[in-house]
Amino acid sequence: MLYEVVKFAAAPLAQAMCRPHISGAAHVPRSGPAILAANHLSVLDSFLLPALLPRHVTFTAKNEYFEGNPVSGFFMRLGGSLPIDRESAHAAQAMLDAAAELLERGELFGIHPEGTRSPDGRLYRGKVGVAWLALKTGAPVLPVALTGTEKVLPLGSKVPRPARIGISIGAPMRFEGDHTKARDRRRVTDEIMAAIQKLSGQEYVPAYAASVKAATNGQS
Repeated sequence: MLYEVVKFAAAPLAQAMCRPHISGAAHVPRSGPAILAANHLSVLDSFLLPALLPRHVTFTAKNEYFEGNPVSGFFMRLGGSLPIDRESAHAAQAMLDAAAELLERGELFGIHPEGTRSPDGRLYRGKVGVAWLALKTGAPVLPVALTGTEKVLPLGSKVPRPARIGISIGAPMRFEGDHTKARDRRRVTDEIMAAIQKLSGQEYVPAYAASVKAATNGQS
């Protein structure tokens, strides 16, 4: 109920501030499970998608989003995001298990396969958790491309600002394979990232965003 109250209040604000252009919304099923796999340009990505889509969407968010910027922490808690400790493999698997339970209950789950915000607007290599979920649960994957969200809350800013954003949602993707096999997880993840890149038009970088940030001493 809290989610619905927050959504009722937040959706008009998001509409007014972001003037969103949404395409492909019809691909989101009216019922049943699906995974929304989106690129990641802003800390608010995990808030804007649930606010602007009709169904309840649960996203993952790194612990720092809850504990760092008070604005992002407020929105993450109200939006019901699942926190994840990116430094702990055990915590990451626990998050995936919780996400699988959501999908098995017929809910929508959102994930940013890059694992962290893009440091420069390009699209980076996806981590295989999204494939693990798709193969284990059989839920379809909807590739999602966000544009302009980094202008709403630029890096280092604590106050959102008006900016036009775009949301493009691709057709459902279904996959076959074994979620326990690394080769299958990598193949499926790469196919998902290719679909996101086709929607977003971003330049693709075959490296993990976190590694690039660490090498350049960037901040996530």
